Amino acid sequence: MSTEIKRIAVLGAGTMGHGIAHVAAASGYDTSLFDLNEQALDSGLAQIQANLQKGVARGKVSEDEMEAALARLDGHTDLALAVAEADLVVEAVPEIMSLKKEIFSTLSTLAPEHAILASNTSSLSVSDIASAAARPEQVIGMHFFNPVHILKLLEIVVADQSSDATLAAVRAVGVRMNRELVVVKDSPGFASSRLGLCLGLEAIRMVEQGVASAEDIDKAMVHGYKHPMGPLKLTDLVGLDVRLKIAEYLHQELGAESFRPPQLMRDMVAAGKLGKKSGEGFYSWD
Repeated sequence: MSTEIKRIAVLGAGTMGHGIAHVAAASGYDTSLFDLNEQALDSGLAQIQANLQKGVARGKVSEDEMEAALARLDGHTDLALAVAEADLVVEAVPEIMSLKKEIFSTLSTLAPEHAILASNTSSLSVSDIASAAARPEQVIGMHFFNPVHILKLLEIVVADQSSDATLAAVRAVGVRMNRELVVVKDSPGFASSRLGLCLGLEAIRMVEQGVASAEDIDKAMVHGYKHPMGPLKLTDLVGLDVRLKIAEYLHQELGAESFRPPQLMRDMVAAGKLGKKSGEGFYSWD
């Protein structure tokens, strides 16, 4: 297996997908962004350009760096074309195991034989995902954090089947992307989601019980514990629906009551109050 990564394909042009594609292109990789939905693809590509332009306005990115990153980036609605020359494919689709397995099975025939297949899952078993691939030793987890172009953490999740060569290649990609790397074994919720979600769910229970307002709970964690963002604002940013699915999965897998989703969370998701993407969650988003 070749360990030199030159082209990266990212599957899914949503919040995480376009962020990963942004960082890949900005790090010097030829990058393909794929989505079945042409409107979603166009939106994702436009958001990458907008974020790069913000970087230029703030003096974080030069005009030349922005133009070079955009020149390395292309978009596709044809999966075969998107992954045909990829050395690394990063899947960033919804947290549905059956969907991820279907994609990894398909990638086994469409992507080059040497290609590493990575999942951006934040909680699902990477070993289970790898079981659907023809070359499971080339499957690994690459859990990025939102917004990807700002938050530097990359959680590398080593599946039971992942080879040492696969881990080494992905580490090298993380270093080139200027990520802060943590390597964890495949376990429900890994390290980041398991700890972060536990805090977020307890904060929701505190709102539910009238202990304090969302703003004051977040303020306590930001100013008392130096968190860059409170757990409830973070939940709004990630999406209540996304965190609800993760909570249900971890409660099922680990059996701990700390991961049982609060009724307030279920009610808000049912009402369409999903956080920033819907305009309302624990905060109102303009």
